This record gives sequence, C-alpha cells and structure tokens, in this order.
Amino acid sequence: MSRAGPLRVAILGTASSGKSTLAAALAAHYNTVWVPEYLREFVDTEARVPVAADQFPIARTQLAREEQAAARANTYLFCDTTPLMTAVYSRHYFLGIDPQLAVLADQHRDHYDLTLVTAPDIPWVPEGLQRECEQVSRIISVLLMEELAARSIPYQMVAGSVEQRVAGVAALLQNLS
Repeated sequence: MSRAGPLRVAILGTASSGKSTLAAALAAHYNTVWVPEYLREFVDTEARVPVAADQFPIARTQLAREEQAAARANTYLFCDTTPLMTAVYSRHYFLGIDPQLAVLADQHRDHYDLTLVTAPDIPWVPEGLQRECEQVSRIISVLLMEELAARSIPYQMVAGSVEQRVAGVAALLQNLS
C-alpha cells in the first residue's frame, strides 16, 4: 500500500486497451487528477520510438510526474502506467529489462493501492509511432500477466464499456475505503 496521501491506482494494459480513457474517466468521476502516460509525450517530443537506453529515464519521469500529481490529487490518483509496464515492453522489444529499470519496478511493487489491468476487449486502434500491431499487443498482454504473477502483484481485470469499467472500479474502490 502507498504512503500517506491519495490512494494510488495503477492502470496497466496493452496498447489500445483503454488505459488513458479509463484514467481520465475515473479522474472526472472522482473530481481528481490522473497521470498521463509519459511515453506518449516522449514519442511526440522526440518524434521517434524509444530505444533501450530511454526505458529507465521514461519510467523515472513517469514516477516524477506521479509524485507531482499526488500533491494535487483528491482522495485518489489514477496512474496511466507504471515502471512495470515499461519493464514489460523492454522485455519484449529489447529482450530484457535494464537493471536500473528492474530495480525501479521492484521498488514500486507495493507502491499502488490497487492495480487494474484493462482487458483488450475494445476495438484496437493504431496510434502513431509508438503503437505496435494487434498481434504484438497480444504478446505484451501475456508478458504483463507473467510479470504480475512473477512479482506477486494482485490485480483486477476491468472490461466492457467505459461506463462499465468506471462502475466496476468504483465498486473496488469502495471496498478499499
């Protein structure tokens, strides 16, 4: 569980599985803030996909943005991805996880009060430079489940429409309070 401050909710999943949409909808529902995925900004700013050496700085920046947002959060902080997701992508694209990134992901294993995994049950839509094909998304989904199991991180799968997902998460959060 996280330290004093807002309850932190990690939202993990493959590309085009609705993580950002869910984070924004939950933040609106609870009148709080959410932490967008820094990778999107990185790709737009750098006009390229990340290389292996970028993985640790991307994850570190994601966490720094999370800490900044926590100061403005109201009860809950919804985090669109975590260092674990960066590690999963590193495992696939770079055939391993940088030691610094592995340590960062391990250090934040218990950083979140609730971990959600978005089911890939919505239409897949390619999105610019950073988005892999649907087949790779299926591979990433398997790798994510393996990493969650290997690190003994409990999670809840969320599926359905945005409204169904928000309602399901609301029930989970009510049980946490």
